Amino acid sequence: MSELSELYQQVILDHNKKPRNFHKLETANRRAEGYNPLCGDQLNVYLDMEDDQVKDVAFEGSGCAISKASASMMTQAVKGKTKAEAEQLFNEFHRMVTGELDAEEDPNKLGRLKIFAGVREFPVRVKCATLSWHTMHAALNNQPIVSTE
Repeated sequence: MSELSELYQQVILDHNKKPRNFHKLETANRRAEGYNPLCGDQLNVYLDMEDDQVKDVAFEGSGCAISKASASMMTQAVKGKTKAEAEQLFNEFHRMVTGELDAEEDPNKLGRLKIFAGVREFPVRVKCATLSWHTMHAALNNQPIVSTE
């Protein structure tokens, strides 16, 4: 197993067992519900927006390890960012996992999120990794429901 694959597995397992920001955010002023009917992943993303900034973010729901780990790391990545910065991360993450962006070669702001680059090798898992991101994007734009059909 390559060093990157091993790191990927360790990060996924850690964030799946101990997801960060996994709770209902009582102060949320934006919320969206995401659902992946292909595998049953379902989650809610809560945002507390102040002016144009993600003051706080959380999620809750159920899903596979990739889905939960991606949501956990997404909350860490967008907390404190402006709406434009969060949207940029959403676009870069989506482009990376669909193979449109080479996270190692192309300029980006993904940081630790690059760990998910290998998901592009498993097209059926891309929707698992992107569900929380699409749901966060919907919440940013006051769209309450998103489905990855």
